[in-house]
Amino acid sequence: MAQKRFVVGIDVAKGKVDVAIRCLNERATFERGAVGEQELLAWLARHGAARAVMEASGGYEKRWAQLLRKAGLEVVIVDPKRVRHFAKSAGRLAKNDVIDAGVIAWFGETFDDLHSHSGDADREELDQLVTARSALARLQAEVDGWSEQERPKPVQKAHQAVLKALAAQIARLEAAIARKIDKTADFSERAEIIESVPGLAKGSAAGVVAFLPELGRVDRQAAAALVGIAPFDNESGNWCGPRCIQGGRQKLRNLLYMPVMGAATKHNPVLKAYYGRLIAKGKKAKVALIACMRKLITILNAMLARKEKWDAAKFVPA
Repeated sequence: MAQKRFVVGIDVAKGKVDVAIRCLNERATFERGAVGEQELLAWLARHGAARAVMEASGGYEKRWAQLLRKAGLEVVIVDPKRVRHFAKSAGRLAKNDVIDAGVIAWFGETFDDLHSHSGDADREELDQLVTARSALARLQAEVDGWSEQERPKPVQKAHQAVLKALAAQIARLEAAIARKIDKTADFSERAEIIESVPGLAKGSAAGVVAFLPELGRVDRQAAAALVGIAPFDNESGNWCGPRCIQGGRQKLRNLLYMPVMGAATKHNPVLKAYYGRLIAKGKKAKVALIACMRKLITILNAMLARKEKWDAAKFVPA
């Protein structure tokens, strides 16, 4: 008879991990390092673990996730807020590392439709490059805002020196992003398709490739939910509240907001027509822009699924 395969919950800290297989009432702690890693793998194999669920922990989880994936386990990294809300809804108010590992395992058993990232090292590297580039661009905009105000000359010179350094580092990161995309066949193919959309350039394409690897492999509703631009119902009985977006990948929303604004107001004929119709119906500008972002993600999802470049005739606004 085949051995049953179990879900293991893993609470990741800087120097250790606490693990739990709830249905077996098994728990253990392993220290970070070669010895602890091998002990963890042996423990998981002994107990028949097939799927590991862990929270995003500021990057500490990446080493452990890579280790488990190499060992053949499916690894799912989940939002800590979801797990905490799950625990509170179950009346589990106590919190420590051992308890958390059990709750994470319970969460993983309850929600069997959690998405597992591929763990592709190339995509993770691209994610870090694009994230760093976006962070420096935000800092550049902030420092540039300071420079517009009347300041003593030494302050102005300091601001200009910082802006020059930021511009150089951003350029270096952009070059690294371009090299990474060019030398990775899948990235290059996906980026070329995305860049064919009027209004989207290399930065937008890199962000979509890095932050939304599921695009083209899921349905349009799931794609919109992953980005956090799907409106959720807010109703109870006879009361009907406004539908709102929530959750999703904020980094991608932030990165796409300005390109979508340009596409919807100037550069993209399909999105521009759609935006105009929404405004004519009385929709607020930001609501219309989010609707355009949702339409853009739907279009990109179809294009990537078909491996086809932009063709405006196929995406006449509805």
